[in-house]
Amino acid sequence: MKTLTGDRTALMREVVDGLWDALHTAGVSWVGFYLFEDGDELVLGPSRDKPACSPIGLHGACGQAFKRREPLIVRDVREFGEAYIACDPRDRSEVIVPVFDDSGACWGVLDLDSYDVGSFDQSDVEGLRRVLQAAGLSPP
Repeated sequence: MKTLTGDRTALMREVVDGLWDALHTAGVSWVGFYLFEDGDELVLGPSRDKPACSPIGLHGACGQAFKRREPLIVRDVREFGEAYIACDPRDRSEVIVPVFDDSGACWGVLDLDSYDVGSFDQSDVEGLRRVLQAAGLSPP
């Protein structure tokens, strides 16, 4: 992927569109960013290809990845328990990768969902990190 230039929202939109185009036929059901603005919730940023919950609390999978500043792979959302925020009850797995600015502050997360159990693994985390870095949305 070429390095993108421009404002953060435009970069996020390009990443979401590129990931959706590349992965929706491979089982990904949703791609999007959740952004931290203030307080104890995340708000929806650019996303594809269906509506999503917003705002969401930091108790869910995206919030946990954001607070811990570490990627999170949810093999089966049913095993995640009551803390799971189900925007689409058909989703069964997800991968969340926090995004950082140059100072190291976490400003949000990139989230991908799938209707299949076990769709994501560590190689997906690494690939998504490379995409975010190439787009200029997270430092190397």
